[in-house]
Amino acid sequence: MESININQSIAKNAQFIEEIGIESGQPVQKCYQCGKCTAGCPVAFAMDYTPNQVIRMVQLGMKEELLKSETIWICASCSTCSTRCPCEVEIAHVMETLRIMAGRSGTAPAGKAKYVEVMYDALLGTVEKYGRTYEVGLVLNNNLKSGKLFNGADMGLPMFQKGKLQLMPSKVQGAAEIARIFAEVRKMEGGVK
Repeated sequence: MESININQSIAKNAQFIEEIGIESGQPVQKCYQCGKCTAGCPVAFAMDYTPNQVIRMVQLGMKEELLKSETIWICASCSTCSTRCPCEVEIAHVMETLRIMAGRSGTAPAGKAKYVEVMYDALLGTVEKYGRTYEVGLVLNNNLKSGKLFNGADMGLPMFQKGKLQLMPSKVQGAAEIARIFAEVRKMEGGVK
């Protein structure tokens, strides 16, 4: 990270800082960088910025760096960080807000994070289309979009033989309600995807 003038950054990016607080509903300004969130994060080792660094970057208004970060996509949303925070900042909500903002701005994840987005989209796509996770469709969609066509293929037949996979998706009741929920979320996210 390059050096920045803190006062200039905060003044220049005050709208972004306020927007994160409002959209996430989190008091990010309360964070005093104790590091407990990062110490408990099970995926911090794979992140380009640790959870406490993300919160500090929000406090400094470092919008571009955050929206291009792999961290916001790698976050598992397990909320370990949130439960450990003495200031009661739910960092997982902040990460989700940053993902939504990245999507709205058209900022595509880079590096290994692009595969997380592909899986995320494939999972939500099957839930939207079928009302629940359809594993075969999920894997096929993910493999096609990631370019890893045979990823996990060795597990398919044994899982099918043990009755763990269904070739065809099952029908669910309330398909219209599921479609309404997805439409409402898209509206809240500003029309993303």
